[in-house]
Amino acid sequence: MDGVLWRGSQALPGMREFFELLFARPLDFVLATNNSSRTQQDYVDKLARMEVSGIHPRHIVTSGTATVSYLKTQYPAGTRMYVLGGGGLKRMLAGAGYELVGACAEVVVCGIDFALTYEKAQTATLLIRAGARFIGTNPDPSFPSPEGLVPGAGSIIALIEAASGQPPTIIGKPERAMFDAALRQLGARPEETLMIGDRIGTDIAGAQMLGLQTALVMTGVETEESLRASDVQPDMVFAGLPELIEALSALH
Repeated sequence: MDGVLWRGSQALPGMREFFELLFARPLDFVLATNNSSRTQQDYVDKLARMEVSGIHPRHIVTSGTATVSYLKTQYPAGTRMYVLGGGGLKRMLAGAGYELVGACAEVVVCGIDFALTYEKAQTATLLIRAGARFIGTNPDPSFPSPEGLVPGAGSIIALIEAASGQPPTIIGKPERAMFDAALRQLGARPEETLMIGDRIGTDIAGAQMLGLQTALVMTGVETEESLRASDVQPDMVFAGLPELIEALSALH
């Protein structure tokens, strides 16, 4: 969603018209984001504030929801976890029955943390060095804000990895857990599904590994130069949502 539908709290051109097209066709869809800081309901509420109605939690897949689903296959409720991340991620983990602690954690979960401090990074590093499992929600090194690209979850994860000497298990795009979750919610096959994203290394590369069709919009992190230099090439490239809407509208 970041870099495709909006930047921060600013809707990108064509956003409302895009949803009008999805509902009118009708086209089933899932909104999949590597941003783990918010819950599904948070995104429903954000879209409602942007005057987009008809969105429900079942339409939303985040690296946070995918991380919780993965952790449920690995650790029972009550497992002690230390979280570098936003309130949404913490609420999801607590809602799954995990105990969020500041010491003696068995697992360190690291996502985007807009209130990151040296003390938090220090605690995470020491816990991992003491044997805690290191889980990263997603590898995005940057985050598209209205001011420009700022550090993303991948940058924070890289800091902890460098300090702890331990690589993380990554859950979000380009790993297949996110795409599998989206396809399950859609009840769709990869070959009949289009992935629209703004990042070649996560959105496009991950989708192509699973056999999805791909469309890159140039309203996020990519530039003409980075697109030309990439070994991974999307099936389609659009300047933004208005051009994508025009192409989808021409389909019968």
